[in-house]
Amino acid sequence: MKFKQLSKLFAAACLSTVLAAQAHASNALVLLTDFGTSDGAVSAMHGVAFGVDPKLQVSDLTHNIPDYDIWLGAYRLYQTANYWPQGSVFVAVVDPGVGTSRKSVVLKTRAGRYFVGPDNGLFTLIAERDGVAELREIDENVNRLAGSGESYTFHGRDVYAYVGARLASGAISFEQVGPVLPSTSVVKIAYQKAVRQGDTLRGIIPVLDVKYGNVWTNIPKTLFDELKIGVHDKVQVRILHKGKQVNKVVAPFEHTFGGVAQGKPLVYLNSLLDVAVAISQGNYARQHHIDSGVDWEVEISKAK
Repeated sequence: MKFKQLSKLFAAACLSTVLAAQAHASNALVLLTDFGTSDGAVSAMHGVAFGVDPKLQVSDLTHNIPDYDIWLGAYRLYQTANYWPQGSVFVAVVDPGVGTSRKSVVLKTRAGRYFVGPDNGLFTLIAERDGVAELREIDENVNRLAGSGESYTFHGRDVYAYVGARLASGAISFEQVGPVLPSTSVVKIAYQKAVRQGDTLRGIIPVLDVKYGNVWTNIPKTLFDELKIGVHDKVQVRILHKGKQVNKVVAPFEHTFGGVAQGKPLVYLNSLLDVAVAISQGNYARQHHIDSGVDWEVEISKAK
C-alpha cells in the first residue's frame, strides 16, 4: 500500500477516535447539600456517581449549608453556577420535605446548565436570573438507583445523584429525565428584590461573607450607580430585621478594603458586583449582630 494511502487511513482513524471521545465526553457534576461531611452521606453520593461513570468529574460546591436553609442553598447556586461551563449539572439537596409530595425535577437554563433536586425553592434565583429553558419532573420508575425503592429519606443519593450522574455522563438525555412541566411552575421563595425609591435603594441581605463577616446585599452596581456616588463619598446604610432597625452606619464607598484604616467600616462592591458593607480586617456581622435571609432588609442612600 502506498504511503499516501496509509497516511489517509491513519488520519481517518485518528479523527474517528477524537470524534468518539467527544461523543462520550462527560460534563461536570457539582454537588451542594446541607449534609455536612461528618458522616457518609456525601461519600455515598460520590459513590453513586462513580458507579455511573468512573471518569465523571465530580466537584463539591459546599455541603455546609445550614440545616434546612433552602434560601442559602439557592443563593450559593446563584453565586457559583455561571462560573461553570455550559452543560454542567448541579445536584442540589436541601430537602426538609424529602419523601413528601414535593416534586423532584431537573431544570435546564437558557444557558444550557442543568439543576437537579427538589422543587422547593432551591432554584428560585437561578430561574430568575438565567431563565428556564425547560423543566422536567424526574420519572423515578426509570431514573432511580437500583434497589432503592424502599428508601424514602435519601433522595440525594437514590434519585438526584443518580440522575445527575447519568445526565452529566451522557447515559441519558435531558428528554429521558421525565415528563415536561410548565416552565413557570418552578417553586420560588418570596423576597424583597432590589429597588430604588427616590434617593434610597432597598433590598435584602441574602447572605453573609461567612469567613470575614462582610454583609452582602442584593443591590447591584447598576442600581447603585444611579445614586451618583463616587469613590470616598459617604454612604448611609440602614439594616433592619423584620422591620426593626438593627444597625445604621455612615461609611465611605471604596474600591478596596485598604481604602480605610483597619477597624473602620466601608461600603464596597463584592465579587458579584453587589453592594456590601464591611469592616477593614474586622467582622461587621459579628460586631453588629447581623444575620442574613429574606427577613433581613437593607436601605442605602447617599449621606447628606
